[in-house]
Amino acid sequence: MDRLIEAIEEAQNPSVVGLDPTPALVPPQVVDSFTDEVRESIEDESELPAARLAVAYFEFNRAIIDAVADIVPAVKPQIAMYEAIGPAGVDTYTMTCEYAQQQGLYVLGDIKRGDIGSTAAAYAGHLSGVTDGDGLYDPWHEDAVTVNPYLGTDGITPFVEAAAAHDKDIFVLVRTSNPSSSELQELELAGGEKLYERTADLVEGWGADTIGRHGYSHVGAVVGATYPAQLGEMREKAPHTFFLVPGYGAQGGGADDVAPAFDKNGLGAIINSSRGIMCAWQKEKCDEHDYAQAARREAIRMRDEICARIGEIRANG
Repeated sequence: MDRLIEAIEEAQNPSVVGLDPTPALVPPQVVDSFTDEVRESIEDESELPAARLAVAYFEFNRAIIDAVADIVPAVKPQIAMYEAIGPAGVDTYTMTCEYAQQQGLYVLGDIKRGDIGSTAAAYAGHLSGVTDGDGLYDPWHEDAVTVNPYLGTDGITPFVEAAAAHDKDIFVLVRTSNPSSSELQELELAGGEKLYERTADLVEGWGADTIGRHGYSHVGAVVGATYPAQLGEMREKAPHTFFLVPGYGAQGGGADDVAPAFDKNGLGAIINSSRGIMCAWQKEKCDEHDYAQAARREAIRMRDEICARIGEIRANG
């Protein structure tokens, strides 16, 4: 997690911008502007809707990345939004990740994969890349990915090994911000602890051999801002686990809610905002052509609000 921590300290900003485009979130003029160009490039008119969205999504992402690259340390594209429009969308996902890295940003691929055996190892290729006779190729351009722990250690180990070998990171779902998460995560186990607490213990253990120079391992946890008291408990329970904290902004979380996720040095967590930043142009009711600058204004507001609460960010080591 050292590279992410150093990027956060340099930016003095513990926030990550989610890049989760949908037809409802991308300004209509962005989509419409590519219709003629895309139509000329396809063989079948039935391909137009997906192809046009794929091009529009990349243009939308590129403009937001350009607007915030000097403010935030990281972006988090959600792969489902791209897979929803087919192969062209997957291409846009990888292009977005590559472009963000080229702008100096840490890329957290929100893929939420989870399986066992050879399948888990194949999914871990998001971190390890592809090796052939010509060497190593990284088709995904991700610095970290999110992982589902439901299958236990068998499903996590390939990701931990890939992360450690390639200086990348994973974030394991532990206490998520969605309303129905308590149906499973709050279940009480035989020993009296909750399922999410046991998962946090496992995450701390999975990363124990990968702790870096700043005191955090390659194995992080996803812990929602909608449960601030539990955030604080887990910060104490998992001192070497870096948190990815969704739920800020559009889901109701604020600076006071996320503050318990941080340690005394202002480290320990990165706070995600997706719709809050992507949809800032709608919230401001500004001209849709100004969507990227609206995203920049919201990213600055978010940074200033959080940093006013947690203070200066100082890396250890």
